[in-house]
Amino acid sequence: MRPIRILIVDDSTTIRAMLEEVLSRERDFELVGSAPDADTASKMIRQHWPDVTTIDVEMPGRDGLSLLEQVREATRVVMLTSHPEALEAAFEQGAYAFFDKGRILQDAKKLTAIIRTTAAGKYSGVPRRPRPTESEAGSEDEPAPPPI
Repeated sequence: MRPIRILIVDDSTTIRAMLEEVLSRERDFELVGSAPDADTASKMIRQHWPDVTTIDVEMPGRDGLSLLEQVREATRVVMLTSHPEALEAAFEQGAYAFFDKGRILQDAKKLTAIIRTTAAGKYSGVPRRPRPTESEAGSEDEPAPPPI
């Protein structure tokens, strides 16, 4: 079975390190990278096609909600926040789930369960375009860019 490919997007080096620590313990997860901002994340999504992307709601420059709006058809998104007031907008824009970023280490099992559920496509949100088939995507060395 193919591992769940995950990209981490957070401007905090500490949060990215905690997520990497928790997620790298799971045998069915493959971390494809981490990005400190929305622009880097957009490029990495086009390059790696993660199954699930964790996105911080509040980041300098372009925030997580604007990134979500841009990538929601290319990857399933778990929003990370300590501010639950942003969650309604995140779900309206297509987020699959959310997680309190202040609880990463304390609730690691819950976080990994949320990522597995998200990877399975269980959510309440907008319909997604199907991923391209292998022939549409080209070779594995040169995948077709996601609709970003």
